[in-house]
Amino acid sequence: MQITRAGEYAIIGLLYLARQPAGRTVMIDEISAAEKVPNSFLAKIFQSLAKSGLVQSQRGAGGGFTLAHPPANVNLLDILNCVEGAFALQKCVTEDPACVVSDQRLESCVLCGVLAEAQSRVNEVLARTTLADLLQRQRPAPAPLITIQ
Repeated sequence: MQITRAGEYAIIGLLYLARQPAGRTVMIDEISAAEKVPNSFLAKIFQSLAKSGLVQSQRGAGGGFTLAHPPANVNLLDILNCVEGAFALQKCVTEDPACVVSDQRLESCVLCGVLAEAQSRVNEVLARTTLADLLQRQRPAPAPLITIQ
């Protein structure tokens, strides 16, 4: 399993919204420039986020995006599932399982049990980690170096 750029950019974009004052609407252009993310790609990602109800969009003058929920109520699993769909460590832990080795081994494959447990733990971490948690983890920008001559 690897999180794609779309998943990464979705989280980066939502973190940008989470840092804004309550009720402030932000245009994609602003997020794109501030976070150095491709504008058109971010716009497509935010369409998915709006359809899923993670952000609210407003059209017209003064339009843009806002978080639909407080940052403490938006978890990484929901974001990634929205943008990337349900992802899995291996095909055998999906809703349409297939054994890595052979379809016949699915019921007796010991590897599938280990991967299912690992998938469950990854999902637990992503589900309990919210945008608010990530905001708290962000380090402040380093202070400029002062040179004395």
